[in-house]
Amino acid sequence: MSGRLLWLTIVFVMMASILIFMPSIAGMRMNWLRDRLDTAAAAGIVIDGLQPAELPRAVQNDTLLATGTKVIALRKDGTSRLLAATDTQPQIDEVYDVAHTTMLASMRDALDTLFFGGDRIMRVYGPVGESDMVIELVMTDKALRLDMWKYSKTMFLLSFLISLITAVLIFFAINRMMILPIRRLTHSMQLFSEKPQDPERIFEADGSRGELAVAGRHLASMQTELQRTLKQQKNLVDLGLAVSKINHDMRNILASAQLMSDRLTDVEDPMVRSFAPKLLRTIDRAVGYTNEVLAYGQASEAAPRRRRVRLSDLCQDVREMLAIDPDAGIEFVEQIAPEVEVDCDSEQIFRVIHNLCRNAVQALLAFDPEDQSMVRRVTLSAHRVGSVVAITVDDTGPGMPRKARENLFSAFRGSARSGGTGLGLVIARELVLAHGGTIALVEKPGPGTQFRVEIPDRPVSLDDYRVRA
Repeated sequence: MSGRLLWLTIVFVMMASILIFMPSIAGMRMNWLRDRLDTAAAAGIVIDGLQPAELPRAVQNDTLLATGTKVIALRKDGTSRLLAATDTQPQIDEVYDVAHTTMLASMRDALDTLFFGGDRIMRVYGPVGESDMVIELVMTDKALRLDMWKYSKTMFLLSFLISLITAVLIFFAINRMMILPIRRLTHSMQLFSEKPQDPERIFEADGSRGELAVAGRHLASMQTELQRTLKQQKNLVDLGLAVSKINHDMRNILASAQLMSDRLTDVEDPMVRSFAPKLLRTIDRAVGYTNEVLAYGQASEAAPRRRRVRLSDLCQDVREMLAIDPDAGIEFVEQIAPEVEVDCDSEQIFRVIHNLCRNAVQALLAFDPEDQSMVRRVTLSAHRVGSVVAITVDDTGPGMPRKARENLFSAFRGSARSGGTGLGLVIARELVLAHGGTIALVEKPGPGTQFRVEIPDRPVSLDDYRVRA
């Protein structure tokens, strides 16, 4: 690229020099003709002062040789006098009036003389100073053409030297300002692509304000983010492998526990009979979770099996699953009417609500239990508006940190607790989106955190409506 830039600069400067060469060579030609006219005019005035005597032939020849002409004539007071001439009258090929020639005509005549002249006889005339006299010359254009070629060669060499110096200066300037930074960027990309997990291969950007410096800072930021993402993906792969190993043994343990729990239904003890159904449901859920762990490891959740579910019963199971210690001083408030039903997969929505409530309880447990001024309350409410059920989980805890808000639904980055993974909200969001709903953090004036989950009913097809009707 730098070599091409050097040659392009030379070519462009030479093209500019060619544009300058056209009026320059035309000006050189006109100055050459004026010099000849001025020289002939000085000799002609002297000769004119000698009239009526006629110059000897030898003096005329010397005068013509000195001025490089064949004929010298002077027009004065409306008459023309032949001052010096050769023995033979030459045939005139071109006539030039140096006093009334335009720039375009002068450039055209200069190119014509330069490329096609050399053996032509031309008649040139022009005024003598500020007087009304006109000097006329007849000469060949051979000497003129030779001088024009010498001038052209000098112009070409000078233009080439200027273009070369200019190109070298531009080359070094652009090479320092553009080529070297671009090479650094390209080299950094190549090194990073070979081993993206190596922190030493992240591009080191400077603090300048140029466009390439800004690009370098964006590249460094992108490489850092990509490296963090790759690390998180590696963690997920390692986690999936570990969970897969644990899942095999866990299913066997839960299956044994499920078999033993089934026998509790035959025990006559009233307390055992009251706890046995809850224990069985809990173990069934645990078995279901272990079967779905691999699905999450493959970044997919099972499609929801939707049906009408009474939300108050579902939330009662959540409360029992939380098993809040009475000594913790945490109040769990349910504000759900018995008639509120939600069209959902009960197990998946149970996981969503249980995750949000568990996060709220853990945030409240972080406070000192001896602090009596602190209100510890988790409020679970729901209401239906048309075909959408809105579920709200509100707590009076410390609220979410700024970093957790910025990465709310990002795995390994959106956790509000030290040591948390942030996977809970990621899973909850995936389950809610599978229902066609939304989950969002709601801004509230007071302390605490509030999440709202909205689950819409499934649209009813026209055929189903007709069957029901």
